Amino acid sequence: MKSYNRIISALLVSGILLSCSESTEEVKIPTKNTAIPVKVVSLKKGDFSSSISATGTFSTKNETILSFKIGGIISELSVEEGQKVSKGQVLGSLDLTEIQTSLNQARLGLEKAERDFARANRLYTDSVATLEQLENATTALEIAKEQYKAVEFNVQFSQIRATQNGFVLKKFTNTGQQVSAGAPVLQINGTASGSWTLKATVNDKNWSRINLGDSVNITTDTNTEVFDGNVIRKSQAADPVTGAFWVEIKPKNSSELNLASGMFARATIYPTKKINGWEVPYASILDADGNRGFVFVTNDDQKAERISVELGEISTNSVQVISGLENQKKLIVSGSAYLTDESPITIQN
Repeated sequence: MKSYNRIISALLVSGILLSCSESTEEVKIPTKNTAIPVKVVSLKKGDFSSSISATGTFSTKNETILSFKIGGIISELSVEEGQKVSKGQVLGSLDLTEIQTSLNQARLGLEKAERDFARANRLYTDSVATLEQLENATTALEIAKEQYKAVEFNVQFSQIRATQNGFVLKKFTNTGQQVSAGAPVLQINGTASGSWTLKATVNDKNWSRINLGDSVNITTDTNTEVFDGNVIRKSQAADPVTGAFWVEIKPKNSSELNLASGMFARATIYPTKKINGWEVPYASILDADGNRGFVFVTNDDQKAERISVELGEISTNSVQVISGLENQKKLIVSGSAYLTDESPITIQN
């Protein structure tokens, strides 16, 4: 039995050694200065288009910050965040005690100016008052009238009214709080009219490829289906903080979608503007990092040259090369694993 086990062990060892020797013969690693067999394709520049991925948030073009024209203490805010409002609806008002006092003072000043003018006019008619006195009384009356109009105007704007049909997006203050003139009180939008837009950020390179009217596919976490849209506007300056540019996208049939202001969305933009470059096999790209990568080319069919290229969109079988292959004749698509810069090659297409 022991001799039988020794025979089996010997056969196993010999089988493993034979397998190793066969696999070594199948993978032939080229020695130094030996021409490496490669396959190549001719490079031909052409036009192609690739989609652009971007992210952003939804808002409405008619979002409005509402505030009081004058300062004071808020006596009432009749709406809450998320509440639907109608155009002209009173949303908030100030305590009118101080404002009404100012109006009463302006009215009393106007009444006095009217009496002074009437007296000056009678005295001037009787040649008792001078023309200068009459003119001064006239000027004082006009000033009093304008002051009364200004205070009366402020009283009208001691209330905040909805400027459009929509919803309350944000409430900045509460009842009893003192606010200054022009301080934000409420933010509303016009979602009732279905005026949603998506503002998505892109880099400067992609910004230059996008044209107004380009088609867009939009997805959100709340809508299971992909919906269509179009680019309607582009920024004309970079964001001073992030350095990014933005494009504004108008979704189709936005009134039928379940959207909210600030909702995150992903956009796939399909530029009509073509890119001039090369479309090469995926396997030919080495050490890709972001939009940069390396390839091997040959112009004399004898040596390989390693060059850096700028990459575009990457798919399963091919990669778009934007720049770097200018004045190059052939691209090495097989055998690159054993190549270094200036390696001798032999073409075996």
